[in-house]
Amino acid sequence: MNTTLLLFLAFIAVTLGITYWASKRSSSSATYFAAGRRITAWQNGVAVAGDYMSAASFLGIAGLIAFFGYDGFMYSVGWLVAYLTVLLIVAEPLRNAGKYTMADVLAYRLNPRPVRAMASLSTLVVSTFYMIAQMVGAGALVALLLKESHIPFSTAVIGVGVLMIIYVVFGGMIATTWVQIIKAVLLMAGTLLLSILVLAHFHFSLYEFFDAISKVTYTEKGVQVTKDFMTPGLRFKPPYGPLELISLGIALIFGTAGLPHILVRFYTVPDAKTARHSVVWAMVLIGSFYIMTTFLGFGAATIVGRDFITKNGGNNMSAPLLANALAGNIFFAFICAIAFATILAVVAGLTISASTSFAHDVWTNIVRHGQEAKPGEERQVARVAAFVVGAIAIAIAIVLGPRANVAFLVALAFAVAASANLPVIVLSIFWKRFNTAGAVLGLGVGLVGSIVLIFIGPSVMGIDTAATAASARHMIQHAPIFPLENPGILSVPLGFAGAVLGTLLGAHEEASEEKWVELEVRANTGLGAEKATAH
Repeated sequence: MNTTLLLFLAFIAVTLGITYWASKRSSSSATYFAAGRRITAWQNGVAVAGDYMSAASFLGIAGLIAFFGYDGFMYSVGWLVAYLTVLLIVAEPLRNAGKYTMADVLAYRLNPRPVRAMASLSTLVVSTFYMIAQMVGAGALVALLLKESHIPFSTAVIGVGVLMIIYVVFGGMIATTWVQIIKAVLLMAGTLLLSILVLAHFHFSLYEFFDAISKVTYTEKGVQVTKDFMTPGLRFKPPYGPLELISLGIALIFGTAGLPHILVRFYTVPDAKTARHSVVWAMVLIGSFYIMTTFLGFGAATIVGRDFITKNGGNNMSAPLLANALAGNIFFAFICAIAFATILAVVAGLTISASTSFAHDVWTNIVRHGQEAKPGEERQVARVAAFVVGAIAIAIAIVLGPRANVAFLVALAFAVAASANLPVIVLSIFWKRFNTAGAVLGLGVGLVGSIVLIFIGPSVMGIDTAATAASARHMIQHAPIFPLENPGILSVPLGFAGAVLGTLLGAHEEASEEKWVELEVRANTGLGAEKATAH
């Protein structure tokens, strides 16, 4: 345990040093919010990968594969394929047309105040959902590792939250970027080494590896069972299993292109070409990582076992427990420190995207009508917003407790991003007729629709299938109204329908159509982008 604590403290010390260094260079809004737009393609690509490969990926997906085999692996596939949407649709237009946030693109040719208000609300909701998942993972991890010191889950969550706020408040985007780069390098190294150890356990024989996967033994409802983990249906069960899988895929593939903390990364590079190249860098790293999650999850299922994982922290601890089984306490400590670094880097990215949206969209462009009352005010508002957003995420994570699965929580954030953000981004860039009413209604319907479907679905109204008989009777009385855990299959079309209907019913905006031509040229060529984004 002392080794683990030392590694934790070493990472914290390094990142706080980076934050101090970055704070000396965050003297302007462009530097604080966008790192002065001086981040290179490889730096941004690695940082994007670091931002994207979250606790849900490292802890949650490994746990889902360890517990549900093939069905858990489908999360990896969805997150991997999703980056094609980012590369082909949003990366270049976003960098050319925006300044600091997603709302900049929407406000370019639409009425800025209502559009910015709705876009900021959506950003805050998505960021908070995602952040809660990271905080839950962090609290469970730290509490388990330092249990000999009797540190409770709530104290661990608060500690991580305070560190996250420090990074954002003092270091801004520069500190956040470098924390993400360091974390990505550590995560890739640790995952690669752990994958090699898993293969070594099976004598580097894929036949032995997959043979073991085909007969995993564990306890289910008090009975020992043996199942083939390469067979679909362990998680996505009939009658709604196929629909559930499709709905999850829709949310993951389209949600990535609407995630605020991913979108803001494209404002840190000098031009659209660099933005495209950074996505390629990110795809290589992310693709390699998600392939390796196969070895982490299946390795945990076959080497450690579901029953042992359940008794020692739950499925979120599958990867660290696998590391301990294969290489002992020191490697266990190293993998846990990487998971801790993963969480800190991602929550920092989420916090700065949420606080930037509030400061730039709500305060400066709605309250102040586009003018800062005094120099530096926008940065000060962002810092206050970081405190508030962080406090909310900490409180909700403590209420949910350590047993909430982080991959599931992040999937919900993706559903909201896919339903509210992506439709209006796509239609704003590619549909000349699109207007303010369409953007507001699309954001509103997508946001409210996805959240309502989540709350009336089995995730909130349902009870775990391993519930007691009394709980089973309770479940019958309160059966979910919407049968799917992930609402993407319905909420994404609702978001598009709301945006189209609002446009057709709303007032015709000639000015918007005239600006669309300018937006199209700029989004595809970058002409005029540098002048507009200079601060």
